[in-house]
Amino acid sequence: MNLHEPIRLSATPELIDPFGRSVTYLRVSVTDRCDFRCVYCMAEDMTFLPKRDLLTLEELDRLSSAFVDRGVRRLRLTGGEPLVRKNIMHLVRSLSRHLVSGALDELTLTTNGSQLARHAAELADCGVKRLNVSLDTLDPDKFRHITRWGDLGRVLEGIHAAQAAGIKVKLNAVALKDFNEGELPFMLRWAHGEGMDLTFIETMPLGEIDEDRTDRYLSLKLVRSRLEREFTLRDIPYKTGGPARYVEVAETGGRLGFITPMSHNFCESCNRVRVTCTGTLYMCLGQEDAADLRGVMRSSDSDAALHRAIDEAIARKPKGHDFIIDRTTSRPAVARHMSVTGG
Repeated sequence: MNLHEPIRLSATPELIDPFGRSVTYLRVSVTDRCDFRCVYCMAEDMTFLPKRDLLTLEELDRLSSAFVDRGVRRLRLTGGEPLVRKNIMHLVRSLSRHLVSGALDELTLTTNGSQLARHAAELADCGVKRLNVSLDTLDPDKFRHITRWGDLGRVLEGIHAAQAAGIKVKLNAVALKDFNEGELPFMLRWAHGEGMDLTFIETMPLGEIDEDRTDRYLSLKLVRSRLEREFTLRDIPYKTGGPARYVEVAETGGRLGFITPMSHNFCESCNRVRVTCTGTLYMCLGQEDAADLRGVMRSSDSDAALHRAIDEAIARKPKGHDFIIDRTTSRPAVARHMSVTGG
């Protein structure tokens, strides 16, 4: 399968937003579909996009490569669940050429782990050295409840397969009031004991779901203060390219991250943009302003127009988002689900 090799522009400038921030990190959703229905992410009865609306693998390669041409150094494939996309490994292998050339520092994925056991070895062969796995609980019954359809054993099998292949795994756990808040210290000890970093994330108001997010929202300021009753947390400057702020846990020797879009936003250092599986570029996760790159790509085989569209979009990148979760703001900050934008 020969994926599209973009026309190289000479001396293409780096992407700098209106606030002087370099855009060096691209998150690309390869599908809005997922084999889970996590209660804070999706409604149980989701209507997914027609397949004709999705970018082809060739278009995903072309678009991603255009951003690499413009100075993007980290590329993350997301979903939905990226590993349910048919022939996804063809795309991963094609994009890995940018690792070989040195144009890209990192190619990685965010996954729920359900399909990881059968893909881990090939991902490692393609140069994927790090993965994020979403895992909110280590209780099989609670896991089934939060994901609606998920099998914890299958996810753990996938994590172990990735580690066996030499891939570093970081766990992402959404902190949810009255669900997993009492389990977070145990998850911390378990993750660090298994050689994995762990990041806690605040739930975000994206898309209509089947419950009230105010019933689940848990401030990570509160989580940290509780953890400090039994752990020694020391702030460290460690960065992975994403928005997490990290601490070192003295008792375990591991790293713990906090992603706090609600209680302490991370917008001042934002170096990221997201592209959906339909080719819509969102300059901010929490804003609706977007640019249609699919239409541009399908109207011309030349990448010149694509680069112009990217430039125009980056010039509109806002300073930050407007996320709010409280009893007076019941509707989501934006209508699209996280699975559409890319997790």
